[in-house]
Amino acid sequence: MAGTSWVLISSGAVAYAVLQLLPIGLVLNVGSGTGFAMVFALLLASIVWNLGTWYLGLPSSSSHTLIGSIIGVGLMNQMMNPGNANAAVDWSQALSVGKALLFSPLIGFGLAFALLMLLKTFVKAPELYAEPHGDKPPPFWVRSLLILTCTGVSFAHGSNDGQKGMGLIMLILIGTVPSAYALNRAVTQDETQSFVSVAHHASETLQKYAQGAAPVASARSEIERYIQSREATPTTMAALVQLTDSIGAQVANRPTLADVPEHEVNNVRNNMYLSSEALRLMEKDKKPAFRAEDSAVLGNYHGLLDKSTKFIPPWVKVAVAIALGLGTMVGWRRIVRTVGERIGKQHLTYAQGASAEVVAMLTIGAADRFGLPVSTTHVLSSGVAGSMVANGSGLQWSTVRSMLMAWVLTLPVSIALAAGLFWLLRHLF
Repeated sequence: MAGTSWVLISSGAVAYAVLQLLPIGLVLNVGSGTGFAMVFALLLASIVWNLGTWYLGLPSSSSHTLIGSIIGVGLMNQMMNPGNANAAVDWSQALSVGKALLFSPLIGFGLAFALLMLLKTFVKAPELYAEPHGDKPPPFWVRSLLILTCTGVSFAHGSNDGQKGMGLIMLILIGTVPSAYALNRAVTQDETQSFVSVAHHASETLQKYAQGAAPVASARSEIERYIQSREATPTTMAALVQLTDSIGAQVANRPTLADVPEHEVNNVRNNMYLSSEALRLMEKDKKPAFRAEDSAVLGNYHGLLDKSTKFIPPWVKVAVAIALGLGTMVGWRRIVRTVGERIGKQHLTYAQGASAEVVAMLTIGAADRFGLPVSTTHVLSSGVAGSMVANGSGLQWSTVRSMLMAWVLTLPVSIALAAGLFWLLRHLF
């Protein structure tokens, strides 16, 4: 239950970091037939692969599956729209996410190995290095340690893996009920007026870097070009000024974001989303090089844009928390047996379990802090393997090979599944 609790207070950063992999054109048109084809392709591909690996008892990664599905949809969308830069996957974001998925299991293995070696060197308590004996409980202090480390892993798991489901649900809600979920209706009247003031200040700040460039015919098209090319010009800054002024004017006429008319909601959201993405990339690339005081102004504006568009309603968090808890209660046995009994040649000892759990908790927590999606399953499994090697227990290579095969196949299979489903559903819708 700890993991479900942490879902309720998660920030949503991981959810939207995953969604940033999607082509910008699909995100902006999530309510269209193409948008629905995208959502259903992502859901079906993820469900098929995750259920298949669960049935076989293989610790597969839902993170890998979802990311592979997003890449598959993006690739097929690009093939169906040749020459359209906005139909392509954001490969720079994909590389950033890929690094997190690749290195986190290696970190889990190495740190769990090192932690167990440290425990064996400095903690001389034989009961800590014993295997469980039937239904006999471990000593109280060992049991307390395991409860603490298990709770930590559960919290970290809920904070990271739970957010991926939130992102998909928000895509569906934005597409089906944009009047209620495209903009954050929880923003108060005072916050709305503050947003208008900050937007005006941001526009003046951006104008300094436009270098007198003339307004463009389509500000949104110029910003979409920049997001794909990452090449900022004075024209880009002028376009961003235009979008900022437009957003400020649209919001200023309403007491709160909840009062934006239904026919304007998608336009306001898309303008905000594009502006937020442009500012995020400019901050990441340090181009243009904003002065410190200007960077602070734009950072404040960027944060308010994200608060208005990249939010998770409380009921969505509750729904995901319940689903995460029920799924764990129903399907835990196959995966737990593989992780606890089939990775090493000997049963997991208390110290090994605690080491793997501490490392998994810290690794996943750090990834969540930076908004990076990682696989709880892979980090914990690699931590168990690292502790087995450190303890001299040896590895069951048949299980390790099966896990590696599932790990290697997840991306290509989910890419192919999602691409095929998107092609089919795109024609149906």
